[in-house]
Amino acid sequence: MASKGKSKSSDKGNDKRRGGRNASEAPAGPVDGGHAALEPDRERPGAWTLLIDGAPQSHVDLDDPGHLDFAYQRRIGHLIDLFAPARQPLNVLHLGGGAFTLARYTAAARPRSTQQIVEIDAGLVAFVREHLPLDPQARVRVRAVDARAGLAKIPDGWADLVIADVFSGARTPAHLTSAEFLDDVRRALAPGGWYVANLADGPPLSHLRAQIATAASRFAELALAADPVVWRGKRFGNAVLVAADRELPVAEFTRRVASDPHPGRVEHGRALIDFAGGAVPVSDASAVASPEPPPSVFR
Repeated sequence: MASKGKSKSSDKGNDKRRGGRNASEAPAGPVDGGHAALEPDRERPGAWTLLIDGAPQSHVDLDDPGHLDFAYQRRIGHLIDLFAPARQPLNVLHLGGGAFTLARYTAAARPRSTQQIVEIDAGLVAFVREHLPLDPQARVRVRAVDARAGLAKIPDGWADLVIADVFSGARTPAHLTSAEFLDDVRRALAPGGWYVANLADGPPLSHLRAQIATAASRFAELALAADPVVWRGKRFGNAVLVAADRELPVAEFTRRVASDPHPGRVEHGRALIDFAGGAVPVSDASAVASPEPPPSVFR
């Protein structure tokens, strides 16, 4: 789920064609999780925004998979870039598929990477494959199963990165917010691997604080990037969490996030734990879905 804080300028052309189609020809149809639609990007030929029941889920540029339009996706892109030297192949597990944007980005930035996408919505997978086809040379496998069930099938120590961007409608399912879930993430991660999650919350940020506490109960190092207005609890929005058992490149991540078209702020270490404010880790028994965003988020 992406809030309206996208990194693109206002629409200009009314009739500009995109990817051989115009807005009146944009694909749409039912998927398992609701109604999917592709909205053409008026400023980038070949680029589309995927919406589910009107909520923006992903933006993808078929002509330039290295372009990340949503702010949260760009921040995850920074982490993909920073994990290892440029173009070094990685094993990446994506929990949540959307329009396969981050898998496309990884394939472009790190050729020969091996990737798995776990997306429960088989109808959405078919819709994206038909209208936004993957590069046949990309080593990307897509499995239409529940994220936690798919994670359980990953061999021990296989993944350099586990990237969680899972929303049912506009909420992260409860069973993907717990310490037990993170135990299985740790099992699947290679030594030195990173867990990266797209989190969404608004005032009073109870969900976000609890997710920080949960990750801190399982990983030694954390950093979190978000817009300043989200940090201050003034607006619902996305935050990108990265967790690991080795030192994170916080200084460079901070610099990149601060230099984005929509600059964000990164916190880590004691400042991040203080921000969590005494929140307790979430267990399977206490887990609840992330909060429903207000309608204004998608306007």
